[in-house]
Amino acid sequence: MAALQAQIEPHFLFNTLALIGQLIETDPPQAAKIHTHLIAYLRATLPQMRGPGSATLGRQLEMARAYLAIMQARMKARLAVSIDVPAQMHSASLPPMMLQILIENAIKHGLEPKVEGGRIDIRASVDGATMQVEVQDDGVGFNLHADDGVGLSNVRERLRLLYGQRAQLVLEAPHGGGTRALIRLPYAPDIFAGNAAK
Repeated sequence: MAALQAQIEPHFLFNTLALIGQLIETDPPQAAKIHTHLIAYLRATLPQMRGPGSATLGRQLEMARAYLAIMQARMKARLAVSIDVPAQMHSASLPPMMLQILIENAIKHGLEPKVEGGRIDIRASVDGATMQVEVQDDGVGFNLHADDGVGLSNVRERLRLLYGQRAQLVLEAPHGGGTRALIRLPYAPDIFAGNAAK
């Protein structure tokens, strides 16, 4: 986890600070907005770094929303986002950084290489005792024969260590193009979280 976070955080943080620096000169209100999103992102991220066993889907969605708001400021009309996750699922356990990795992959490998950009859809559902978290993009797609990168390999290995055969990461190529990444794992809601679940 530490190695993965060390790989992800500095690159994103430095790019975001550089963007804020540029916008201070040209568009101060937009710089202030991105600064606010960065604070929200760090507020959502830091508790997961300190307590990696306590991550929930809701906390990861907080982080994702702040991250995606910053990416939309960078990519402007080239990035559209949709999030469809029932509120009652927000307290469900989801290992730290997994959603973030899927989103970053969708942008980096799917949408940034596409001149016109595209769309990311984030969904979650429950089927019996299994939770499915899905990130789909309509980008350039992926090479079915390529190896997983560091992020996806990390997700696969952590799912295996935490859940054995009860969890998996699946990559699919939808008919309309792009990539669909799905994490399936045991559904473990916090029954004490109630309406306060994040």
